[in-house]
Amino acid sequence: MENLADILKRKAAIKPPAYQWQDLALRIIKELGIPDFKRSAVFKICRDQHKNTIEKAMNETKELCQTGSKWQYFFKVMASLEELQKKTKEKKTENK
Repeated sequence: MENLADILKRKAAIKPPAYQWQDLALRIIKELGIPDFKRSAVFKICRDQHKNTIEKAMNETKELCQTGSKWQYFFKVMASLEELQKKTKEKKTENK
């Protein structure tokens, strides 16, 4: 029979994400099959963008991209949403 100390040593301690955006990034990486070389880009998007915008892009990706690489489509959707936000901000500053 194994010693209790040996069992506790073998138990892997999984560290939870420190911020909610990190958890969201990990979920996106898992669901869309983001390759390793693009993981940092997902973390940057989740850190810099609003959660609702990211979830909207993820939902659009799941609905519209049935074949092909979903992760590439996700980045295209995020880029178009970011461009739309920039244009909206510019119009607001012009109207003031």
